[in-house]
Amino acid sequence: MSYYLSTIAVYFGADLLAAWALNMQFGWAGVPNFAFIIFQAAGAYTYAAVTLGPDSGVNSFQHYILGANLPFPLPLLVAALAGGVVSLVVGLITLRRLRRDYQAAVFLLAAVIAIDVVSADVNLFNGSNGLAAVPQPVASLQNSLGLGAYQWVYAAFVALICVGALVLVRSLGRSGWQRALRAARDDEPGARALGLNPSILRLQVFVIGGMIAGLSGGLLVGFISAWSPGAWAYSETFAVLTGIILGGVSNDWGVLIGTFLIQIAFQEVTALFLPQIGYPGLTDALVWVVIGVLWLTVLFVRPRGILPEKRFRVLAVPRTRIWRGGR
Repeated sequence: MSYYLSTIAVYFGADLLAAWALNMQFGWAGVPNFAFIIFQAAGAYTYAAVTLGPDSGVNSFQHYILGANLPFPLPLLVAALAGGVVSLVVGLITLRRLRRDYQAAVFLLAAVIAIDVVSADVNLFNGSNGLAAVPQPVASLQNSLGLGAYQWVYAAFVALICVGALVLVRSLGRSGWQRALRAARDDEPGARALGLNPSILRLQVFVIGGMIAGLSGGLLVGFISAWSPGAWAYSETFAVLTGIILGGVSNDWGVLIGTFLIQIAFQEVTALFLPQIGYPGLTDALVWVVIGVLWLTVLFVRPRGILPEKRFRVLAVPRTRIWRGGR
């Protein structure tokens, strides 16, 4: 039970980072980023490649680029950078000249293309087999503490990263920059009339969200020690987005609640105990059907989620008495 709970804790931390990152892009800026999972995958693959060492010797059974052996926590920083770089490239292509409905289509196509390219090119990240035997960070602790205690230490580290991310997100969420993003999201012509550049604002939040997504991918692959195209199907983005919509778009605490309900209470716990019915794989497919139904139900019944976004209110400035002629 301890092993299972620590595993769930790590998964929840990584999923929560991903949800906060996507909430910044979708909730704050209104970017329909259906390619979000590729930024998390970019961080995961990069983390694996810079910790495995060269693809020779003990790793000759798999092929990949980079092939470094960086000490912890440098791989996490590189993973975040990789997520930011990939999001910058995708954002420059998508965010500047396309309407939001076209953006959604392009993002979805980008996710499909990325999966096909990585799966087909064996020399990039070992093709469809993916990368395995990724070293866990500070593996010496596992030898001294034991597997169970080590997992709780890693879960505590992930929780610390989540607290730092929450502080950053909350700080940015109270800034004038976030209000500018919301203005561009709700009324782009009005935002331009005020001198704002919606394209630049969206690109900025897109890259920041991509970096947090890359960090979550690095934390996840450092824990499970493997990553393959099967771990980042484009449908995974919809699971993250469902948690955001259920909890409350643009509400950090609502996103936390929605992520726990969808990613942990439903996908990890409930699905684990569901009886296997029909042919192999049918139960897993039905889980995704239920996620889609939940998404539609929330949109129809409570579109603002469990904890709706707080409305921004501007307090009226009281009029000052005008002094005229001594009165």
